[in-house]
Amino acid sequence: MSNEDYLKDISEIKDLMNKSSRFISLSGLSGILAGIYALIGAAIAYWLVISYSYGTLYIFHGWVFWTCMSVLLMVAFLSAVTGIILTTRKAKKNEEKIWDNSSKRLLFNFLVPLVVGGIYCLIILSQGRYGQTGGLMLIFYGLALVSASKYSLGDIKYLGYIEIILGLIASYYPGYGFWLWVVGFGIMHIVYGTWMHFKYDRK
Repeated sequence: MSNEDYLKDISEIKDLMNKSSRFISLSGLSGILAGIYALIGAAIAYWLVISYSYGTLYIFHGWVFWTCMSVLLMVAFLSAVTGIILTTRKAKKNEEKIWDNSSKRLLFNFLVPLVVGGIYCLIILSQGRYGQTGGLMLIFYGLALVSASKYSLGDIKYLGYIEIILGLIASYYPGYGFWLWVVGFGIMHIVYGTWMHFKYDRK
């Protein structure tokens, strides 16, 4: 058997091991759409706050606050639904199971830091400490991506690192938290999704 045959066999074994231990049908297009949803949601929230403010006194309470929270939840909902639909479609195309041990581990490791971070952000918001929430969302989301990357495409950990760094910067400069949130959840999702789409989806 030639060296090329050995390398081919090793490559096939590696692919089988990856498929059995990792869920690799994540869709890059879902990342692009999630970024677009985030940018649209951020634009709506910004317009609301600016429209009902007085000069440099920004109004972020009452119905404006709850409307912004509703927009945020809608962005999260649309992103999740889009991700499920496109990932399911890709899994079927690749003849992979959408719900097996690897996808269960992926979901568990992603949701634990995300849910804990969501609860903590709600606590911070209830205390009126709005400036810290943008940074906290980025940090916990980044931790969720890094945690989940062990059971999916390893590339998502790089997006996680970027989100964590942006979150730490936002925590140090809370006045820029909103714009860093836009960069992290909007622009970086589009950049990452585009990269993943051309690297994996178009094969």
